[in-house]
Amino acid sequence: MDKSELRRRIRAARREIDARERRAASTAIREALLDLPWVQMAGLVACYWSTEDEPDTHGLVLALWKHGATVILPVLRPDRDLDWAVYDGPDSLAPGPLGIMEPVDTRRGVDAIRTAALVITPALAVDRVTGVRLGRGGGSYDRALARVGPNVPTVALLHEGELLEGVPAEPHDRPVRYAALPSGIVKISG
Repeated sequence: MDKSELRRRIRAARREIDARERRAASTAIREALLDLPWVQMAGLVACYWSTEDEPDTHGLVLALWKHGATVILPVLRPDRDLDWAVYDGPDSLAPGPLGIMEPVDTRRGVDAIRTAALVITPALAVDRVTGVRLGRGGGSYDRALARVGPNVPTVALLHEGELLEGVPAEPHDRPVRYAALPSGIVKISG
């Protein structure tokens, strides 16, 4: 199956998840992540502000921030690369060019992600062996992940059933090291 067909299928399946199940799944993911020492100790966390059918990150971002982490969120640049700015509470966000909430703080540049101790990324699916993630198709996160050091934990948030055997990959695709699902955190073997 090619990437566009897989994206279509996963988006259709996500639309079928009811609101109560989505909230419970997001809470389970948040709690599982917050229980991990390497998440608790991360001083600078690169995350994202979830939209639509993604596992919700709003509570996770708030919890990380309240526990003293500096959280940076992406700001979409005109070239589709990701700049980064600091999250400073719910009132520090405004709609970006695609309607996704972005921090209004000073932009830190595309290389700000290099200093993150933890990177939490969106994905539609992740290959359970190689860690290759299937994104929405713009390549923004693959460019950002290419800047992350090899020892930094990178975590994709997924709904159940989105950790797959065999995700189509291209040379520019960047793998993640962990998948966070409602059932728990999975370390990718690749």
